[in-house]
Amino acid sequence: MSKHGKKFRTAAEKVDPERKYNPNEAITLAKETAFANFDETVEVHVKLGVDPRHADQQVRDVVLLPHGTGKTVKVLVFAQGDGATLAREAGADYVADDDEIVKKIQSGWTDFDVAVATPDMMGQVGRLGKILGPRGLMPNPKAGTVVPEEDLPRVITESKAGRIEFRLDKTANLHVPIGKASFSENQLLDNLGAFMDAVRKAKPPAAKGTYIRKVTLTTTMGPGIRIDPGLTLALEESS
Repeated sequence: MSKHGKKFRTAAEKVDPERKYNPNEAITLAKETAFANFDETVEVHVKLGVDPRHADQQVRDVVLLPHGTGKTVKVLVFAQGDGATLAREAGADYVADDDEIVKKIQSGWTDFDVAVATPDMMGQVGRLGKILGPRGLMPNPKAGTVVPEEDLPRVITESKAGRIEFRLDKTANLHVPIGKASFSENQLLDNLGAFMDAVRKAKPPAAKGTYIRKVTLTTTMGPGIRIDPGLTLALEESS
């Protein structure tokens, strides 16, 4: 069993693993315990009281973080004709309007963070499902990444500004970035509030009992910091 390094152990000593912190305290601690020599990502992990084996208890949606994620987002758009022109004008990093990029992806290239497509291109995009699907890059109407060509500029702009998708995994958890350790506490608090509000609104009607069971904040290299789920609800109401 591998041991944590000295820097991690020093950071972990600042966190009480049995305590559920309020959001402000958790964010302050996350910034204090980010010890890497790069700007660590601040992540939120949420355990939900749903059963991911049932289709009517899936949780999947998108949220636009007020202050973005701090990451430069590369957007690929599958579109033709006027849609391709709109995508380029809106700042898409790559536009797949012929077979060149499709063949490149089939060869293993996935140097982009978000893939968007117009409905008429989904037949072509479908051939890439085995590559894009496991990486969370497959355009999907539920995620708002399959849109009419007139909506491409909005989706591209939002994706670059901090629009993120969250999706339940097999263990009923959500994992999302809400910014960087260099963000101010208020920026991280705003982003956390926006995300938790989106999670609450995405609650499936079939969900029973306690919906948000556990919330943990961490940085790329830092220790986990538990947040009181009840206080995240208060945060949503005040945001």
